[in-house]
Amino acid sequence: MKKEEFADREKDRNKAVPAPSEGELLPELGNSEGKKISPSQADVPAETASKVSVFRADVPAETASEESAFRADVPAETASEESVFRADVPAESVSEGSSFRANGAAETVSKESAFRADVPAETASEGSAFRADMPAEIASERSAVQLLSRGRRFLFALGRVARGNAVLLIALLAAAITCFFVPIDAQYADYFDLRTLSCLFCTLAVVAALRSIRFFVWLADVIVRRFCNMRNIVLALVFVTYFGSMIMANDMALVTFLPLGWLVLESCGNKKLVAFTFIMQNIAANLGGMLTPFGNPQNLYLYSYFQIPTGEFFAIMALPFAVAFVLILAVCLFVKPEPACVSSRPKNPPVLWRSVVYLALFVLSVLIVFRVFPYYWGLLAVVLALLVLDIRSFAHVDYSLLLTFCAFFVFSGNLARIPAVAEALGKLVSLDPLAFGALSCQVISNVPSAVLLSKFTENYPALLIAVNIGGLGTPIASLASLITLNTYRRVCPGETKKYLVKFLALNFSFLAVLFGAGYLTLWLFF
Repeated sequence: MKKEEFADREKDRNKAVPAPSEGELLPELGNSEGKKISPSQADVPAETASKVSVFRADVPAETASEESAFRADVPAETASEESVFRADVPAESVSEGSSFRANGAAETVSKESAFRADVPAETASEGSAFRADMPAEIASERSAVQLLSRGRRFLFALGRVARGNAVLLIALLAAAITCFFVPIDAQYADYFDLRTLSCLFCTLAVVAALRSIRFFVWLADVIVRRFCNMRNIVLALVFVTYFGSMIMANDMALVTFLPLGWLVLESCGNKKLVAFTFIMQNIAANLGGMLTPFGNPQNLYLYSYFQIPTGEFFAIMALPFAVAFVLILAVCLFVKPEPACVSSRPKNPPVLWRSVVYLALFVLSVLIVFRVFPYYWGLLAVVLALLVLDIRSFAHVDYSLLLTFCAFFVFSGNLARIPAVAEALGKLVSLDPLAFGALSCQVISNVPSAVLLSKFTENYPALLIAVNIGGLGTPIASLASLITLNTYRRVCPGETKKYLVKFLALNFSFLAVLFGAGYLTLWLFF
């Protein structure tokens, strides 16, 4: 009775057809099983509805075809059979099977068309897809802009690679030019010093493996945390780079310890010392490795090329090394001993057994340098060990340095075969190998100078000192200096000019003092 009375009231108010009887099944949208009508469906305001239709309580439509499904907010007056309408579609009519997006502005579309919300077009062909931000009339212009943008990104990436490998590019260009004057022949094979290349590769590979387990970062972090003021922290950062360059070469030492220096100074809240610390780390890396044959790439080459006795090598470099140590210490003492505390978390220690094995491989590499046994056996042992333990370390070897050596082997070898050039360079070098060698480093860097000038002089003590102290001076005097400059530009953008002023002042001051130490060494011992 309650249901019949409810239906009568609805009939009087809406003048609609009677509601379905109790228990009658009505199919729902997407559900073929149906459900019984319930009193909660009694609020359907539609005036007419065909049998087995499902109405939403808020559907304003006056009529609907059989088996149609309406959304509550569809404003359309009519809809074709089996059409599905979205709530906010303003279209008056659509063809069978069409699917509309909520904000489609088109009045009519062909069957199975898909419209984006912001498509301004009134009509679209079948299967078309429009993008809001690419109207058809300017599609070609957008394509041109995208192509130009990609070109700019490519040139930017190319420029970044060129800046990071400037010395290598110069070496390759120089070698290519000399090949026009000296055609490639069988004598080219004699240019390459395989012992030097093998020793350098072993050292770089083992150092890459140690860096992969963050051994040097952990060791430096332990050392830095033992100091409690800014003067001692700067001293620790500089001298860990100084002694680290004896083991891992100057450029690898800076790649490892410059980020640590930035992290420590940033965590201490004292960024004003970044430029000074970076410059002193750079000087320390260039001078710290001068004492050992494997400390610098140019040392390794000259030690092998001239077959310098080990004792004589240390005698040549002892005084410049000691003077450099005192100078670095004295300059760093000018830093005020302000209280400081490293707030960053301590580094996790590396895996012990890997550290022991990699350090053993490093000792093996050093023995190769000192000619304890044939270099090819040591090369084979290092390669096989790293293939088993850490094959990824080969991906982090500084191959650009190896290629730079190869390119300058070709360049210097070809110049030595051009009589006029060989005679001119020989006379210049003979005047003062120390001065001319240091001057050459300011123009073409220290490693290329060592390779080039070794072909035109037998005065290896003077040349050895020259290419070590000659790494000071201009930013291109050493690959390590370029690494430091690029790192500083990345962490402190906009302050490059101030950095360069400090860099040149400190570097040429050190160079002037070390020139005196070099001439004193030659006068005392040679």
